Amino acid sequence: MRKLKVGIIGCGGIAQKVHIPNYMKHNELVEILAVCDASDGRAQTVAEQWGIPHAYSDFREMLQHHQLDAVSVCTPNKFHAEMAIAALQAGCHVLCEKPPAVTVAEAEAMAAAAKAVNKFLTFGFHYRHAPEVDLLKRYIDSGEFGHIYAAKSQAVRRRGIPGWGVFTNKELQGGGALIDIGVHMLDTTLYLMGYPQPELVLGATYQKLGNREGVGLMGKWDWENFSVEDMARGMIVFKDGSSVTLDAAFAANVEKDEVMQVSLMGEQGGADVFPVKIYQEKHEALLDTTPAYLPQNNYYEVQFKRFIDCCLQNKPPIGTAEEAVILQKIITALYESAASGEAVRIQ
Repeated sequence: MRKLKVGIIGCGGIAQKVHIPNYMKHNELVEILAVCDASDGRAQTVAEQWGIPHAYSDFREMLQHHQLDAVSVCTPNKFHAEMAIAALQAGCHVLCEKPPAVTVAEAEAMAAAAKAVNKFLTFGFHYRHAPEVDLLKRYIDSGEFGHIYAAKSQAVRRRGIPGWGVFTNKELQGGGALIDIGVHMLDTTLYLMGYPQPELVLGATYQKLGNREGVGLMGKWDWENFSVEDMARGMIVFKDGSSVTLDAAFAANVEKDEVMQVSLMGEQGGADVFPVKIYQEKHEALLDTTPAYLPQNNYYEVQFKRFIDCCLQNKPPIGTAEEAVILQKIITALYESAASGEAVRIQ
């Protein structure tokens, strides 16, 4: 079998810690031909460290010089759309880090570009690939929960403002806790609900802790240039009548250092996802069910193996560009609602 030829755009932490090592776990199927980073010398350093033959500072030059099959986009959010579209138009499948983009127009352009060239565009929502999510998706698809009419998404850290990268730079990222970690649990929730169409969004954002010095459980952050929200709250109502509430926080005065959780409520049953606990009424009793055994895996490993298989076997990924547009509409509407103080209706 011919190996999948891969290029990496952006050589920061997520590329070095996740994308490159997880591709290389499948070196019988994948060859990373080139890496690219706009920072002086970073691409060359990463290429030498990992034994990758080519390094570039211009992603368009990389795409011109190599006939790649797939590209990972690992840059700040501001550059996702431009680089993903260029890779798609060069004939590559694309795995783009989350969030999809910074604006709805960008997400729509990315989806249109993928459709135009008949290539896959999927995103780095690795929680979708958790065994807990796989199990509950089977429950839901078999009808055991009935219609899921309500859900709760939580991505809340006590003091987890990233002390590295550009996560607190609104110009480059488009936002803070919501667009960085909130999207993970929101995407997982929507995936389990079947990605319903949103209708009405109400949001609020706060900057209370990030813009001052404090204890950093994820390193010391640049509080003097902190330009994003440290907390966001929201409610989304969908056209089928279902709803989701969302909490996302880099820093909040809560008990646990981190909570990443999805809670589902359906007509015939509900569940918490991480870890799995199922709630049902059966035979005149209220039952709580937990798995006696559930295979454990590394979410990233599963994500990359599935992406590689999609590219080599031409089968669609479980995360689509069309879903990404819906997600981007919700994120954008939450920020717009927070800014205006009014609910936003999504067309």
